[in-house]
Amino acid sequence: MKKVLVYVAISTLAAALLIPTNYASANEEDGNVPHVDGNSQFPQTRWMPVRHTLRVHVPRNSKSVSQLKIEVQNTIRWSDNTNDVVINEDNGRKINTNVSVNGKTILLAFAEPIVPNTKLKIDIKNVKQPFLGNGPVYRLSANLVGINAEIPIGVARFRVNF
Repeated sequence: MKKVLVYVAISTLAAALLIPTNYASANEEDGNVPHVDGNSQFPQTRWMPVRHTLRVHVPRNSKSVSQLKIEVQNTIRWSDNTNDVVINEDNGRKINTNVSVNGKTILLAFAEPIVPNTKLKIDIKNVKQPFLGNGPVYRLSANLVGINAEIPIGVARFRVNF
């Protein structure tokens, strides 16, 4: 019985050491279309206005992004104040952006196109969400330099705990 346990322990340890840990990792730098990289909410509540943060990645092989469009469903209310939308690079540098809010759509027109291999952080402040129902869902699309079409780049879903 002890021999069996020793063999099981040794084979488990050998398997753990021999199986590579990066076998399922994807290299997001090689993509050719911008995409939503993540999202967060602060504070995690439904009771007060909150800040939603969206992260967008423009990969190395992508074309530059000239414009982003953010749409939300009808249950969410946000401020019409364009100062409540702040766009920064991942390193904290503020991006010069013309922000326009029209109902349930925020349009971000960049003064200079966002070059490939850039990560953006978009903060939307003073978001009021309903007390009941599902968390908010944002749909993002981008206009790329040299392409005369709006390309969907992803969806950001927020799950709010009580």
